[in-house]
Amino acid sequence: MSLRAAEDDSGSEIHTPADIDWHMLDKSKFFFLGAALFSGVSAALYPILVLKTRQQVSSTQISCFKMSYSIMRYEGLRGFYRGYGTSLTGTIPARALYMGALEITKSSVGTVTVSLGFSDTTATAIASAAAGLSSAMAAQLVWTPIDVVSQRLMVQGYSNSNSSKDVIPNVNSRRYRNGFDAFRKILYADGPKGLYRGFGISILTYAPSNAVWWASYSVAHKLIWGGFGCSICKKDESGVIVGSGFRPDSKALVAVQGLSAAMASGVSALITMPLDTIKTRLQVLDREENGIRKPLTILQTVRNLVKEGGLAACYRGLGPRWASMSMSATTMITTYEFLKRLSTKSQESLTS
Repeated sequence: MSLRAAEDDSGSEIHTPADIDWHMLDKSKFFFLGAALFSGVSAALYPILVLKTRQQVSSTQISCFKMSYSIMRYEGLRGFYRGYGTSLTGTIPARALYMGALEITKSSVGTVTVSLGFSDTTATAIASAAAGLSSAMAAQLVWTPIDVVSQRLMVQGYSNSNSSKDVIPNVNSRRYRNGFDAFRKILYADGPKGLYRGFGISILTYAPSNAVWWASYSVAHKLIWGGFGCSICKKDESGVIVGSGFRPDSKALVAVQGLSAAMASGVSALITMPLDTIKTRLQVLDREENGIRKPLTILQTVRNLVKEGGLAACYRGLGPRWASMSMSATTMITTYEFLKRLSTKSQESLTS
């Protein structure tokens, strides 16, 4: 892939590595290495997800520092990894679905948009948005039940502390020994629909979020390289362009990928944060009716948030979510590009 440094300076190009399409990948290596690499990424970022989840279900605003101190004091390091085993179990098949749908859709839609005459930048943005949308919907088939179970485990230690009942008055009061026990009890109490609580709002949250993220990432990526290309393009006294044919090294590639990912995460987090807060509360909190605990509805959840602080209440946990999305996206995209290059078929296999 070559990105023009400037529209009127067609003689100067930044030569970045070519995109790797779905047909160029060794699928078994792609999924096996992907499971290993992304499991490590999930382990590093999981504590931030615990902070975000606890802030979202809290009825009052609690700072990240205070929340972290409370977890470390009363639960120790283990408190930051409640539900991690369950989350890891679901991450592997969910990531496989996500990566498969992402690459197939991006390759297919990209080919169609280019054939329809769209510019390279527009075609890439459309293909990336469509790929993000389809991959999120596919992954939620596995991820929603895992989300429900892991989030119940995340808030369990907090909900059983002495002062937490005033902070999270409607948190589910059942005690779970582990992920399997939580899965069994939820299934027994609410049936399969209990495991898919919030599935609709999850689709409404993650599908647009992924579409916005991948589209924003592709645009930011091209804009950064375009701006960088303009900065290195110079003309001598005779008007001839010098410094053409620039080839960035691996550090420059990673830096641009990371910056693009952080920018895309900020846009996506701001747009979809209210939906993510509603989804988390639907999956974790209950209401009490005649002494019986029942799941909250979307309308009841929205009303509670309005009572607790209006729009500001919908953005509780924005800091951890943006940090989580930025770090996750930065490591994900660099790991993902690295994974694709590791999984590329040999030249002989591609030509045979």
